[in-house]
Amino acid sequence: MIQTDIEFPSGDGICGAWLYAPQQPGNALRPIIVLAHGLGGVREMGLDAFAKRFSEAGYQCLVFDYRHFGASSGEPRQLLDIKRQLQDWASAVAFARTLEGVDPDRVVLWGTSFGGGHVLRTAAQDRRIAAVISQCPFTDGLASTLAIPLRTSVKVLARAVRDRIRSQQGRTPLMVPTYGPPGSTALMTSPDSVAGLEALIAPGFDLRPDVAARFALDIIRYYPGRGARDITCPIHFAVCQDDSVAPTKATLRHVSKAPRGEIKLQPGGHFDIYVGEDFEHNIFQQLAFLNHHVPVTG
Repeated sequence: MIQTDIEFPSGDGICGAWLYAPQQPGNALRPIIVLAHGLGGVREMGLDAFAKRFSEAGYQCLVFDYRHFGASSGEPRQLLDIKRQLQDWASAVAFARTLEGVDPDRVVLWGTSFGGGHVLRTAAQDRRIAAVISQCPFTDGLASTLAIPLRTSVKVLARAVRDRIRSQQGRTPLMVPTYGPPGSTALMTSPDSVAGLEALIAPGFDLRPDVAARFALDIIRYYPGRGARDITCPIHFAVCQDDSVAPTKATLRHVSKAPRGEIKLQPGGHFDIYVGEDFEHNIFQQLAFLNHHVPVTG
């Protein structure tokens, strides 16, 4: 397996990415899996573990950061804009189809958490996508908002309004933490959020754990799960049984409408799926799905 740092254009900027190429003989064109993270996440937060396993199985992988985050361009930093992130997905897919050794008709989308919602929107609009893996997906803005304690929501929304006003005045963003302990003013405050997210941070990596607060005004209006019914390719949904960030009941209601969806309930909460035995169980099922629907040998 060879990992290379690359970049590709998206909108008015550049997305930084890793390209994983398997070291296996043969000149046949291979499928490629395009991967990206969730709310405020970057590549270093556990995505290499998935890409390595996929690459070992013979798949090329493109793992990218959204603009305004990580190795990608974009000012102000930590601006989470849904339309821009969807544009980054479209740009990543278009770029992946041009890569040497890639079969442009066998592009697989892999998204987790907030990115698990983005891949549904992307696949609903691009009928050329071969398959989708949507992991602990954000599907329903209202359900996720109601999962946050009311007092926390009020404080976050107040900060979001102030940030939106600041943006209209050309001032620097007012930030909100992406996660924090229960009762704190943050976007994710479930009891497992702090330990779960910090378990994903690579040793020595300096994560910036905040986003421009104005994002909180948009999340309640985002319902990517509604696109599931319009996706014609096979989809693997890895849904956590005790998900307190992307509530399980709402997720199942949306994903059950995908014509070619398979739903695999995973033990534990929103963050357990990335590490330890739960990761092994999860990646085994994802590899089985890929081998069945988009095998390396074509």
